[in-house]
Amino acid sequence: VKLVESGGGLVQPGGSLRLSCAASGFTFSSYAMSWYRQAPGKGRELVAAITGAGGTTNYADYVQGRFTISRDNAKNTVYLQMNSLKPEDTAVYYCHARNTATGLRYWGQGTQVTVSS
Repeated sequence: VKLVESGGGLVQPGGSLRLSCAASGFTFSSYAMSWYRQAPGKGRELVAAITGAGGTTNYADYVQGRFTISRDNAKNTVYLQMNSLKPEDTAVYYCHARNTATGLRYWGQGTQVTVSS
């Protein structure tokens, strides 16, 4: 099982980034996918989630209207489009997979997002 994030980097406030998470080794469409983040000195927090078929999404209040989670089950990939980025969005962003039937969970290694001028 592998979850490989990409797309992080340094961006100015107000800018945009799109994170990708490529999954392998499990039946992707059977897993709800989420993005979490962890800022220095803070705990890991949920950013956004999407169901296996992609019909339902949920967002943390602090990213609502700025971030969009989506998935392409044909490519075994989940995305996080991040717009209007703020310095407080600076964190390591992690991809997470959860099988809603069995409870099995997997984590990616994380990708750094830094918002700074």
